[in-house]
Amino acid sequence: MLKKELREKYKQKRKALSAEEIDKSSLEIANKLLELPIWEYTYYHIFLSIEKHQEVNTEFILHILNGKDKNIVVSKSDFKTHQMTNILLTDNTNLKVNKWGIPEPTEGIEIMPKKIEVVFVPLLAFDLNGHRTGYGKGFYDRFLETCDPEVIKIGLSFFSAEAQIEDTNKHDKKLDYCVTPNEIYRF
Repeated sequence: MLKKELREKYKQKRKALSAEEIDKSSLEIANKLLELPIWEYTYYHIFLSIEKHQEVNTEFILHILNGKDKNIVVSKSDFKTHQMTNILLTDNTNLKVNKWGIPEPTEGIEIMPKKIEVVFVPLLAFDLNGHRTGYGKGFYDRFLETCDPEVIKIGLSFFSAEAQIEDTNKHDKKLDYCVTPNEIYRF
C-alpha cells in the first residue's frame, strides 16, 4: 500500500479503539520494551502522545525510564521549518499542548541530537522491512538524520506490520525495532 492509503487506514483503526483498549495496549507495549537490549544507554528521546490522535500512551514508558534513572528527551516542533528542538525532561519542565495537540516543553535544556542514543518513534503504520509512515511532515526523518548513525530507532504501534510500504524513498529512516502489544519486530 501507499503511505497516503496507510495513513487513512490506520487513522480509522485508531479511531475505533476505546480509551481502555489504548491504555491496555500501551501498557503491554511498555512491558514488551523491557525485553529489548536497550537499557544500558543514557539518553532516550520519546514522543509525548497526541491524545486526540489516539497515539500509543507513552506515559508507561516514561515511568520505566524514570525508574531506571535515564535522561529523557522530548521535542518541540517548529511547523515552519519542520525541525525539532530536543529538550531534557526534568521535574521542572513546563509542558504545554500546542495548537496541533502536541504536548511540548515551553523551555528547558537543549540536548544535541548526536547525544541521543535511543529514539521511540511515533508512527501510523510500518512494514516488515522496518519502514514507517507517520503524519507526512517528515519531522522524525529530519531529526533522525541529525542523530548519530548508531542511534536505536524503535517504533511503537497498536497494530501488526503491513507487508510493504510501496512508496518509500531515500529520506525515510528505517526502524531497528517496532513493538506492538503482542510482538517485537527486529529489522
